[in-house]
Amino acid sequence: MDVAKNIFIRVTLYDGSEGFGEVAPFPDISGEDQATCLAAFPTAAQALLGIPATQFRHISKQLLASTQSLPALRCGLETALLDALCHAARIPLWGLWGGADLRKRETDVTLPIGEIENVLGTAKDWYHQGFRILKMKVGHDVDDDIRRVAAVGSACPEATFVIDANQGYTFDQARAFLQAIEKLSIPVHVFEQPLHRDHREEMIMLKEQSAIPLAADESLRSIEDAYQLLEEKAVDIFNLKITKCGVIESVRIAEFAQVSGIEIMVGGMVESRVAMGCSWSLVLGMGGCTILDLDMPLLLAVDPIQGGYHYEGSWLHPWHEPGLGMTLDVDPATVTCIE
Repeated sequence: MDVAKNIFIRVTLYDGSEGFGEVAPFPDISGEDQATCLAAFPTAAQALLGIPATQFRHISKQLLASTQSLPALRCGLETALLDALCHAARIPLWGLWGGADLRKRETDVTLPIGEIENVLGTAKDWYHQGFRILKMKVGHDVDDDIRRVAAVGSACPEATFVIDANQGYTFDQARAFLQAIEKLSIPVHVFEQPLHRDHREEMIMLKEQSAIPLAADESLRSIEDAYQLLEEKAVDIFNLKITKCGVIESVRIAEFAQVSGIEIMVGGMVESRVAMGCSWSLVLGMGGCTILDLDMPLLLAVDPIQGGYHYEGSWLHPWHEPGLGMTLDVDPATVTCIE
């Protein structure tokens, strides 16, 4: 992707408190794009009007009914509502979830699929900036993938890895990749979504044969998916993304994972610090997240946000201002507004 075609949402409460949200549609995940979200926005937004923001779980249920196939839109509306509510209450958004773990935390950084020399150059640049958790995309060609991961591992000797196949492998390909990585002793935290989301039985077999933990990403879009994945013992880790599930649905999944003993990683789509700040608030507020994949704002050419959380190299730092603690810094001439 060369351009992030996202949508910013502003919600204003009766007392004048404002909140911002972000719709970051990703067609390959949910089929949403900017046009479909904009078209559905007026109807979806009606679910918020006239209801106290403190009833955000009730509002979320209504949104879920009207935006079942539009989780990114639902995420943006929920984020803006919650940001406004926390501004009214004068608490950070993470305070809404309990403030369980307010440490600074380290994120990975993503390396796209490409020619080995190009990927090596990118990996070395991030490594020299202090990044030690490298997320590598695989799933196109097993042999090329193995060579690329091995090359980066050799060039970045202190790095550990998150591997993400985005459903790109067959069972035999995923098994071959895992065997090769284990034989090379490459330190991998997690292998994300190696198989298609509908191939649950093969995922179960792969998990039984893998020494590396497997994570559900595309397979996990709702609390019902979480129930089924746990019942079938198909994965070791849930990858939460508010843009693919919505904010409150992600909270429900996180709560379920915590009582069920499933590890949690938190990631995102092609998002600015608005949506990513909401995801970071879940990490800070709920605790128990073992892997952070919250690097996307570092990959954007422009940061349209002022305030809020900030990065120091690979480390995310909490904020203490109300809500997300953010304001939009955009040129009005470049923005299309819908009231």
